[in-house]
Amino acid sequence: MTRRIDVTGAGGVRLAAWEFTDPPKIGGGLEGGEHRPGVLLLHGLMGRASHWADTARRLSARHRPVALDQRGHGRSEKPAEGPYDRAAYVDDALAAVEQLGLAPVALVGHAMGALTAWQLAARRPDLVSALVICDMRASALGAASQHEWTEWFRSWPVPFATLADVRKWFGEDDPTLERPRPARGEFFAEVMAERADGWRPVFSRRQMLTARETWVHDAHWEELAQVSCPTLVVRGLDAELGRAEAQEMVRVLPRGAYAEIPDAGHLLPWEQPDAWCATIEPFLQTATRPG
Repeated sequence: MTRRIDVTGAGGVRLAAWEFTDPPKIGGGLEGGEHRPGVLLLHGLMGRASHWADTARRLSARHRPVALDQRGHGRSEKPAEGPYDRAAYVDDALAAVEQLGLAPVALVGHAMGALTAWQLAARRPDLVSALVICDMRASALGAASQHEWTEWFRSWPVPFATLADVRKWFGEDDPTLERPRPARGEFFAEVMAERADGWRPVFSRRQMLTARETWVHDAHWEELAQVSCPTLVVRGLDAELGRAEAQEMVRVLPRGAYAEIPDAGHLLPWEQPDAWCATIEPFLQTATRPG
């Protein structure tokens, strides 16, 4: 079952949250009527809630997982002038936690969604029981990184004639790739919509750059150190977050733990879904256990 739940985000922005499992029965979802702890899944830049469907279904035996289409993404509102700053994304996630009754919530974030998750955990420790950070750096990426993204967006051969062309370009032909990554092609096929002239992204590339501009120039170590809940930092062996920085993040976190998944890059939850879920499930089960 897939169910959309409307959320009112910061400034009245309309957000779409999604449950990809049956909602908990009255009296509890586990044997003996035990309550299923809430999990909020936050995608990264250009992602969408549906990317989390497989993870959500796997977690649903013991948790109530909900994925959020963040502003500018998926089925959520894409206000022309934003805002697309850090405060807006954190406030939106907070609104989802409160309006959906997920607290105390475990936050699972990928890339930009992980940054939103740990900023929310630092700001409202009373609402967050656990945190999973998937391939997001705490160091500043800098102006050169933003320029590279601008040029990369310009290189997209939009519109794509077919979804097969989307899969091939992002999975094989993109010149930034060192080797073919089929999961990457599937990932981007899911964020395209058919228009009169072909397939185009469901998001505005200009808005994505605006959102990214608000965090790439800053380091986020101070907020990371303020996260008091159990936190798992997960990276793929070929991911953007390097091993040394990931281990330093674990050291800075008051209750940090580290996990590494081989044969995976930035999109590790979709490149290695079995290893990803085998990594986060026992952590969440332990971290969200009552008492």
